[in-house]
Amino acid sequence: MTCCKSGDGDFLRAVAEAVLQILMEADVEGLIGAGRHERSADRLNYRNGYRERSLDTRLGLLQLRIPKLRQGSYFPPFLEPRKAAEKALVTVIQEAWIGGVSTRRVDELVQAMGLSGISKSQVSKLCKDIDERVNAFLDRPIDGEWPYLWLDATYLKVRDGGRIVSVAAIIAMAVDTDGRREIVGLGLGPSEAEPFWSGFLKSLVKRGLKGVKLVPSDAHDGLRHAISRVLGATWQRCRVHWIRNAPVDARAPSCCVACSLDRRVEANARAGCRSSPAATARSTACGRA
Repeated sequence: MTCCKSGDGDFLRAVAEAVLQILMEADVEGLIGAGRHERSADRLNYRNGYRERSLDTRLGLLQLRIPKLRQGSYFPPFLEPRKAAEKALVTVIQEAWIGGVSTRRVDELVQAMGLSGISKSQVSKLCKDIDERVNAFLDRPIDGEWPYLWLDATYLKVRDGGRIVSVAAIIAMAVDTDGRREIVGLGLGPSEAEPFWSGFLKSLVKRGLKGVKLVPSDAHDGLRHAISRVLGATWQRCRVHWIRNAPVDARAPSCCVACSLDRRVEANARAGCRSSPAATARSTACGRA
């Protein structure tokens, strides 16, 4: 396995290249009727090296090694013009890393990319390769000073012991003293309780995170306490979460009072934040749109 580069952009490109390579190898294996170096009466063809090909994606320019055949040729279906395979590729990576993914789910995504399908053993190989690359990226040392640290979470459905359960997926993004932004941590846990957040932040500190002065996030109590105890940094409520929660916090019976609150919130958060859809709807109802 090749080593991941320092930037998360290089890391994502490396993972995407590895996933596509594994999928192409599996596709060619199906066409040939046998695996690499396998002796089989069902063999229909033989491999004949590789040829280089670039693929331009939102993740950057991917460098691929397309398998060649002794008889005929092989061209990956996902490289065909107008083939909407990029979204399926990203979903394959997401599904495989979260864990508990079913063979049928990955097979459906692979077929959406135009490939013939994927077996259970190939799914296991794919997930193992992605796990190794993700773990190498998430365990890399964090060098330098990182004054600003953003923390957020969302909930995802995963398969656990034959059951579908909800887990918290958390992300940490930091900015160093040179203004360089980078994802410094990802994690999965049962909830956003303080012990989970504390363990996550301690793992960042253990990897070398230091110099944190300000941490914007939502107002989750467990997260706020963890920030204070582990990092000792100043906490600031994220303006995006503030805007989203403002309609819920406005309990006054008059919709005009809510409109006034929204205008005050939006005036304080004009720097890059979009107005709340709920605010627009209430403004329209009050004749103030």
